Amino acid sequence: MNKAKFITFEGVDGAGKSTHLEWFANALRQRGIDLLVTREPGGTPLGERLREILLNHPMHAETETLLMFAARREHVEQVIRPALQRGTWVISDRFSDASFAYQGGGRGVALDKLEQLEQWVHGDLQPDLTLLFDIPIEVARQRLANNISLDRFEQEQGAFFEKVRQAYLARSQKTPARFAVIHAEKTRDEVQKILEKIVSSI
Repeated sequence: MNKAKFITFEGVDGAGKSTHLEWFANALRQRGIDLLVTREPGGTPLGERLREILLNHPMHAETETLLMFAARREHVEQVIRPALQRGTWVISDRFSDASFAYQGGGRGVALDKLEQLEQWVHGDLQPDLTLLFDIPIEVARQRLANNISLDRFEQEQGAFFEKVRQAYLARSQKTPARFAVIHAEKTRDEVQKILEKIVSSI
């Protein structure tokens, strides 16, 4: 029996990853895969409460980082690891790569601190595959322009998101075997054709 896979979706706000995640999950289910879809921050009752705080209350960058990893620890122990152990695939909308991008690249939290937290919280657990939806920041901002209820991350300026984007790309270059970088400025149909190939390959 094939080992259950842990797949993560990453990208800046406005890249369209959440829309494509739903399509991707349905494509796997149609192939008979038992899977769980979850998200970060969130995924557990405590994680969802921390999500509301993180998305809506200003705080120091390191406080933000610690809360992200606290929510992640619960997520790993209560949801992700148990699902994988029982043979259920897990797709998560964001995981630790997001902390390296947003808190590291965007907020400027030191890389060594992020690496220590990653090792502490889930050092023995890494995604089997990470789909990184990369998009020019100006396109991402245009996609968010009609959203009237932006959280405090989505309200950041373009310069912040450019740093986030570059941190994501640097992360993908560090472990290229784990990442599939998808050019998300393409049309939905074009992106789904790329995803179809990925579904077939896994």
